[in-house]
Amino acid sequence: MNAGYVLRPAADRAALDRIRDYLAASAARHLDLPVPTDAGAFLNNIHQQVDGARLNDLRLAVFHDINAQDWLRPAYFATARDSVQTLIGNELAMQKRINLSVQMPDDDKSVLPVHADVWSGDSAFEAVLWVPFVDVFASKSMFIASPAKNAEIVTRFKDFNGRSAEDLYREVEASLTFLEIPYGHVLVFNQNLMHGNRVNREAETRWSMNCRFKSVLSPYADKKLGEFFEPITLRAMTRIGMDFALPDDFTE
Repeated sequence: MNAGYVLRPAADRAALDRIRDYLAASAARHLDLPVPTDAGAFLNNIHQQVDGARLNDLRLAVFHDINAQDWLRPAYFATARDSVQTLIGNELAMQKRINLSVQMPDDDKSVLPVHADVWSGDSAFEAVLWVPFVDVFASKSMFIASPAKNAEIVTRFKDFNGRSAEDLYREVEASLTFLEIPYGHVLVFNQNLMHGNRVNREAETRWSMNCRFKSVLSPYADKKLGEFFEPITLRAMTRIGMDFALPDDFTE
């Protein structure tokens, strides 16, 4: 995690493929198309089937559909179980619903300006599992700042008061890494570092999902356990402790 991220082959390729196949089938159903025989090619070229005006309706339909499947969260976690547990611990809280991003070529409405999640109510103890369902590279991918540049910007953050996110991007642009991730690999990154994306200038569409994980007993910020997060790997005594309550009339 010295670079701010860890990139690994999916720990459970079957789980990854199952999610990708469902995304493609769900999108096809929404568009009244036959279920594709090549999920990757279908997702990569979805811009040939839908225009920008209808993209968000498609994304929301697929998002709600796949998040309604009770197998999704266990399958998503399985794609990076070892990495997540090594980096965060073995008693985990997982975001309840997994976000879906679809970024078509030249779509300026899907841009996520440079930011750090911790700036807007996320706990500093969270990491993000970011999974692409197509090959991603250059502007089809996401970028992340180096820890050194991030630390420098934090020390003079007040210099950016009244300035735009684009001003900040230009300041850090030279230190950013646009991650090249072939399908079959997953990314865990430190969301305290600046990251985001740009207009996709490649000829293919990006499909990716992202989900936050944290140690269940680490401090929370605005997003709370039970509201935004849900425990997934509690140990016996942690469960007992969380359920314990002293008698109403108990005094020491």
